[in-house]
Amino acid sequence: MTADKTTAIRGYAKRLRLSGLTLNAQDILLKAQQESPSYDDFLSHILEMEIKGREERQKLLRLKAAKLPLAHNLDLYDRSISNGLSTTQLNQLRELHWIDESYNLMLTGPCGVGKTFIAAGLCADAIDKGYKAYFRSMDEILTTLKLKDIVASAKKDYKNITTADVIVIDDLMNIPVSRDDGSLLFVFINSIYESTSLIITTNKSPAEWARSLDDEVLATALLDRILYKCELLQLSGNSYRMTNRKTIFKKEQKRESEQKTKI
Repeated sequence: MTADKTTAIRGYAKRLRLSGLTLNAQDILLKAQQESPSYDDFLSHILEMEIKGREERQKLLRLKAAKLPLAHNLDLYDRSISNGLSTTQLNQLRELHWIDESYNLMLTGPCGVGKTFIAAGLCADAIDKGYKAYFRSMDEILTTLKLKDIVASAKKDYKNITTADVIVIDDLMNIPVSRDDGSLLFVFINSIYESTSLIITTNKSPAEWARSLDDEVLATALLDRILYKCELLQLSGNSYRMTNRKTIFKKEQKRESEQKTKI
């Protein structure tokens, strides 16, 4: 294969947006010369490479748009924690069948029992399986709803979340919400609850939502939409963060203890 032909192939591949072939044309051709694959194997290899590369790039874009917290890998979940969610239940949730049925999940319980980590992990699992999923705090959702007709970035984010397969709303109703903001939230939930799966994390029980919204009727209507098809997961236990609290003096204290032992 001459240099001119290789350059031409790269040019054609670039115009067709075949990035793998564009970057690796020379190596692919050299390997083909060495191994002499059949024509169908050679073509199948190129197409498979392009598909895998494209899917990986799309997944990375979905992960970036999701805005997940740093801790979101459920493979690293500490299964020794006793918080009311069994390993079997977690594995069942990770199969993601509930997304196809537009089921919601609501994780409730005190701070530090793993609500956000589990929600973010399930969101990451969904992205890995090809679903369109986003992680947002309640405050971020409300900001998007209030600015979507004014700010371009908010308009884009609103379009994303209203066409999602899964949306995590973190810390829902953890702080008081004005009636105007509550109405915006209701309109949003009402528009997506039949087509999008919601993962809600909150340290407030559904009964306490009325106080957070200062509107019992609105709280009832909001809960009616969310709980219609929903698995309610009540987590409990001690705060994982407090139990495993980090300190900058730990190493120094250990060193001093070792020195005293030697003395």
